[in-house]
Amino acid sequence: MNRPKLILISVLLLCLSLASILGGCSETNTSKPKVVTSTSLIAFIAEQVAGDLVEIVNIIPPAQCPGHFDVKPSDIQSLSDADLFLIHGWQGETFAAELIGSANNPDLIVVTIGTTGNWMTPSVQAEASDEITAALCQVDSQNSSVYEESAADYVAAVTAKGEAILADIASADLSQINVLCADQQAGFVAWTGLNIIAIFGRPDSLTPQVVQDLVDQGVEGNVTLIIDNLQSGQDAGAGIAEELGCSRIILSNFPGGFDNTETWEKAIDRNIELILEAVAS
Repeated sequence: MNRPKLILISVLLLCLSLASILGGCSETNTSKPKVVTSTSLIAFIAEQVAGDLVEIVNIIPPAQCPGHFDVKPSDIQSLSDADLFLIHGWQGETFAAELIGSANNPDLIVVTIGTTGNWMTPSVQAEASDEITAALCQVDSQNSSVYEESAADYVAAVTAKGEAILADIASADLSQINVLCADQQAGFVAWTGLNIIAIFGRPDSLTPQVVQDLVDQGVEGNVTLIIDNLQSGQDAGAGIAEELGCSRIILSNFPGGFDNTETWEKAIDRNIELILEAVAS
């Protein structure tokens, strides 16, 4: 074979190799949907359902209140090339419309998860899982069966976890413990069986008269525990607890709110641990 012909063949083989490599890179980059979530509540469930089939980017840190979140340039960038944006649609998520507009992504699918109630509660966690799964199937229909199977397994695990917790805390007879509770924790606290005498809002809603009314209700209701919410003003009930001379704990509504609670299971275990420690003291 003459030299010019050999060089031509070598060049053609090199071009074919480069085309194969570049084609493989292109397919990898475009085949995995990018999902942006507004909170760790949604992000964690999406991870359980989709695994490594999607790229998940969460926006609001788990210890921060969604109502006090400021959009960063990196958040806009994350949404600009995303396929799906999953949000709660809570009143406090006022940043979402601004973020969506700034991202200027005409192909973005925005899904509001309509699940209401405290997501730390097993039944609410399961309901949210179904909604998030439906959204993932919408943006990636070819993997729908995988998502649905994973979701069914996760819901079963959540249900079993909830039943196990209730069985474990039954002996504590929490219905005999009277509490004043942050409104964002009321659903979860009621699920544990604790007796809620009254609820209170964020620190900026606690006027002197409101605090006095809560103290009066606490005295009348023989309240022995104040429960604050980490994400909506963790010291809201501190003054009330001081006036009543009772214990106070802070619970989290999001996976990752406390150290080593990056999963829903670990987060709910930590909340239960805090409750049991308080009622035992």
